[in-house]
Amino acid sequence: MEFTLKLPNHPPRSYGRNSLTPLQRSSLYGNKPASLARPRRKVTCSSGYITRNSAPFPSTMDCHRHFLPNEARGTQLKTRTSVKPVNEELVEDKSKDLQVSGDSIRRRFLQFYASRGHKVLPSASLVPEDPTVLLTIAGMLQFKPIFLGKVSRLVPCAATAQRCIRTNDVENVGRTARHHTFFEMLGNFSFGDYFKREAIKWAWELTTIEFGLPANKLWISIYEEDDEAFAIWHDEVGVPVERIKRMGEDDNFWTSGITGPCGPCSEIYYDFQPEKGHSDVDLGDDTRFMEFYNLVFMQYNKKDDGSLEPLKQKNIDTGLGLERMARILQKVPNNYETDLIYPIIQKASELAHVTYETADAQSKTSLKIIGDHMRAIVYLISDGVVPSNIGRGYIVRRLIRRVVRTGRLLGIKGDGKGNTDGAFTPHIAEKVIALSSHIDEDVKGRTGRILEELKREELRFVQTLERGEKLLEEMLADALASAKEDGRFPCLAGKDAFLLYDTYGFPVEITTEVAQERGVVVDMKGFDIEMDNQRRQSQAAHNAVKLEVGEGADIMENISDTEFLGYDMLSAKAIVESLIVNGKSVLQVSEGHDVEVLLNRTPFYAESGGQIGDHGFIYISEGENRGNVVMEVKDVQKSAGSIFVHKGTIKQGVLEVGREVEAEVDARLRQGAKVHHTATHLLQSALRRIIGQETSQAGSLVAFDRLRFDFNYHRPLADTEILQIEELINGWIGDAVLLQTKVMPLAEAKSAGAIAMFGEKYGEEVRVVEVPGVSMELCGGTHVFNTSEIRGFKVISEQGIASGVRRIEAVAGDAFIEYVNARDYHMKRLCTMLKVKAEDVTTRVENLVEDLRLARNEISNLREKTAVFKASSIANKAFVVGTSKEIRVLVEYMDDTDADSLKGAAEFLMDNLQDPAAIVLGSCPGEGKVSLVAAFTPSVVDLGVQARNFIGPIAKLCGGGGGGRPNFAQAGGRKPENLLNALENARSELVRILSEKAS
Repeated sequence: MEFTLKLPNHPPRSYGRNSLTPLQRSSLYGNKPASLARPRRKVTCSSGYITRNSAPFPSTMDCHRHFLPNEARGTQLKTRTSVKPVNEELVEDKSKDLQVSGDSIRRRFLQFYASRGHKVLPSASLVPEDPTVLLTIAGMLQFKPIFLGKVSRLVPCAATAQRCIRTNDVENVGRTARHHTFFEMLGNFSFGDYFKREAIKWAWELTTIEFGLPANKLWISIYEEDDEAFAIWHDEVGVPVERIKRMGEDDNFWTSGITGPCGPCSEIYYDFQPEKGHSDVDLGDDTRFMEFYNLVFMQYNKKDDGSLEPLKQKNIDTGLGLERMARILQKVPNNYETDLIYPIIQKASELAHVTYETADAQSKTSLKIIGDHMRAIVYLISDGVVPSNIGRGYIVRRLIRRVVRTGRLLGIKGDGKGNTDGAFTPHIAEKVIALSSHIDEDVKGRTGRILEELKREELRFVQTLERGEKLLEEMLADALASAKEDGRFPCLAGKDAFLLYDTYGFPVEITTEVAQERGVVVDMKGFDIEMDNQRRQSQAAHNAVKLEVGEGADIMENISDTEFLGYDMLSAKAIVESLIVNGKSVLQVSEGHDVEVLLNRTPFYAESGGQIGDHGFIYISEGENRGNVVMEVKDVQKSAGSIFVHKGTIKQGVLEVGREVEAEVDARLRQGAKVHHTATHLLQSALRRIIGQETSQAGSLVAFDRLRFDFNYHRPLADTEILQIEELINGWIGDAVLLQTKVMPLAEAKSAGAIAMFGEKYGEEVRVVEVPGVSMELCGGTHVFNTSEIRGFKVISEQGIASGVRRIEAVAGDAFIEYVNARDYHMKRLCTMLKVKAEDVTTRVENLVEDLRLARNEISNLREKTAVFKASSIANKAFVVGTSKEIRVLVEYMDDTDADSLKGAAEFLMDNLQDPAAIVLGSCPGEGKVSLVAAFTPSVVDLGVQARNFIGPIAKLCGGGGGGRPNFAQAGGRKPENLLNALENARSELVRILSEKAS
């Protein structure tokens, strides 16, 4: 199938592809290859240029995760090419009249580096394993353990096309030609293999030969002190001196933080206006220049005192922006008009009933925002991030809200197709998903969940927008009233405008427009201050990848991976390879001290895949007899890849490095973990069968005494559904199914239908745990041999923990028996207390609850009547304030009247005292409690005296606060001893204010 994409303001473009063969997916952290073959034959890569008479796009699109030429597939071939100095007089623009798709750029980049010995690795998830960052913000993030020296390199160099998210510059999206929240970073990485010379020369060869960019349109920036890079660029590559710019530390010296790996960097810029010449050039002028390739030479470690020391292993970390290169090669004015984003903009234009080419500047900006944000939203939700008010979920929610309010500004109503109660974001998301095959093959399989999540969040947010409109109206009324009282021009505070924007998603443009209609100005300076504060917090939280080289890395450097024996045995002899106390390596540890022990082999399972680490003991071996207990193990964690760290306390004796010990797992606790881990697999399978295949795991905990399973779903489970799940799982347990465990290639496991556990990273070879006919999952955890070992399964609770995320807690095995016995005990006690049979307990309790409800209503009615009676008895205590307008004022203490009754008393007094009147009542309804109410009639409010403003300072005297409407407000406090004094202050303040207003 062929189709044509029309890009804006340009003639139709043609694209195509070469015949490609499958690439086996791999992982940097998988099993070590036996050897890294490096054939000596020379490999050439197709340039990928497609002439205009080719088909626009192939029906089966190229994907870097699956397709590379035979020569590049699975090899570590390295062709050390030399780059001759360029003669610019002979250089022509090889990209002229040649068009190339974004997908082709990605493929050709990976082909280029695969033919030079790089292992092509898949993009990591947008949800990183690194706890220091919320989202994957750079291509190097998945290689951080290698750069830190915590994980040994398994390949000398790698290349990736990494999906990235950055939101620190979200306000610039759509307003500049290059800012994005979602983008792809093409990168080539060296882990102590090649360094500066090869990185520079290959980057130049890729840019000028593979992609055909003219050398005379390329500028280079280097760190001001990096003479080596200058010499390579000028003397060996041949870039003229006038197009090499030395720049300072802020621009061209990369650091990971205050300390840690760092080094100079060099960037390649494209010049869109070479006719302007070489004088007074500013590479920061993004109207003329665009930096598209950044080469980081990670060669130093920055110490605490700021000094630099050479790293033992020099690394290369590069990034080429796919969207930026697509803009250059496709010759469009900005990144948004490339084939990577423009189809999404076209879809948004269709729903808004506008044409991008003829739209005004503001509308184009809005369409670009939608095009950019929808990519970020779709890939985040696909990777398991659901909208919420914290962390990653807040980022997704904020982006969705920006899209929705931007769509409303464009005039998109409802779903944009006539249904005003519908949602439009799912329709745009369908276009993003259609373009996703080349970026992430798993997105299409999650289409249902992505669209449902977007629809639910958009419709919920539309309601929030409507609440924002009501709040804006109240804020404007306050601003007008305050201005009338103070004699100033009415102004809406910047904090209020930002609250509407940030919390309610109310566009500041609409806030300003509505305010102007009411004669109110908006404090935009204050708004900008709030926006800057948020932006700084966002940058600090989301735009730093912290690396640190410390003693911990040195301790692990000479330690081999721990051999795990725990699948087949619960005790084993081992050698103590290292002892760590308070982060420092020691030779021995004595009784009473906490310690971390590294063994050469272990039966202990280290926490991973949601399963907690084993508990147990480490003994000193004395011949065939076991000696004194040396250490009680309370936790086991993985560090630096596959090194197991046994954490615990020395109970007796002394433990020394090099000593042979016997490590023994607590068998009872291990059985609990095995039972709950297998039950978790059964639970996931049951959920998919009962509520639908679209549900997916969002987290898990496998403990000794329970399991916790988080999953994506939009509503609570019905009691009948939970019952069905329990019956299904207990049926599988009763079937006594033998589990099958085998190791196979990742691709084979996935093609067989194995499900990956949430948040796990897998190598080329994976362990598959199958309950035949029930479930098949990639899992490194411990499991029972037969489902009958689980004995029984029971859901303890099901609840929501975030928007679109539910949590089930359950018990199995011994914990199931204990749970059932405990429930049976409590039921027997209830039966005895209520004097009924077990089957009649529910009816009896329902009757008791109804009796209690009726009694409480009766008591409440009596309290209200008592309060009204008290109010009638104090009505005659009202006194008059004012001369031109006589206002009746009543401020009284009403003993222990509760808050609801106090409200009723105030309403009664307002009706009886009539307008104008001002009433303040207070009571102490319980120990440590204060209730206050202020009720002002309309004439008092018209004077500029509002109940909600008046009650706050009074409540503060009682250690509390409150609020409400201009005419009626309630408050509370925690200091009853201050109430009488607070009421006296209220009386004095009312007299003062009303005397001024009514005289």
